[in-house]
Amino acid sequence: MNLVIDIGNTRVKAALFQNSNLFEFKVYNSVNELLIDLNFINQAKNAIIGSVVDDLNDFYNALNQKIPTILFNSTTKIPLTNLYTSAATLGSDRLAASIGAYTLYPNLNVLVIDAGTCIKYNFTNFKNEYLGGGISPGIEMKFKSLEHFTSKLPLINFDKSYPELIGENTKNSILSGVINGSIAEIDGIISDYQLKFPDIICILTGGDSEFLAKRLKNSIFTHQNLVLKGLNDILNYNLEKN
Repeated sequence: MNLVIDIGNTRVKAALFQNSNLFEFKVYNSVNELLIDLNFINQAKNAIIGSVVDDLNDFYNALNQKIPTILFNSTTKIPLTNLYTSAATLGSDRLAASIGAYTLYPNLNVLVIDAGTCIKYNFTNFKNEYLGGGISPGIEMKFKSLEHFTSKLPLINFDKSYPELIGENTKNSILSGVINGSIAEIDGIISDYQLKFPDIICILTGGDSEFLAKRLKNSIFTHQNLVLKGLNDILNYNLEKN
């Protein structure tokens, strides 16, 4: 059994995989909360950590004392060729999501859209080369930025309802601008990629993926746990190489 950990900006997601199959999934508020869940950790023989935050040495060392652990970074062996020019600054979640997509659709042009704290676009070509993509603010970040950078706009709670195009008050105007704007952004980016790569496969993942997928005009696959799957693929790849 593999323990796969994805440390994001807002929460810690962890999963147990049996070979390539997700066996159990949990969400934690902190790495310390995960560390004390020994019934969960002790089921695994190997582990991998992917993180978008720094200062993980204490957590890595503590987990590595329990089970052999890989801290995924730019030096970790991967089954793709990484052509990102600043590989050391590439978020582990971006590359892991693309590797998860690659194992599903090898030798194809694939765009992965990870809709979470940020909306991240990651492109891998038919040569199995990771090229990069784009990053923009996620839905929750847009709501918070409107409240933070203005004097009168309120912070709106995103309840996953779909707003009307024309907001008849300030609350609904913000909902319309943020939600409809995000949907238009993703649809527009997909269309731009389709112009360059007509055979491209698009995959949507992340916390807002289910909400967005139902509203996009372009055809798209969804995979809720693509980052975790990719991290597990990386762990298995390294276990096979060693």
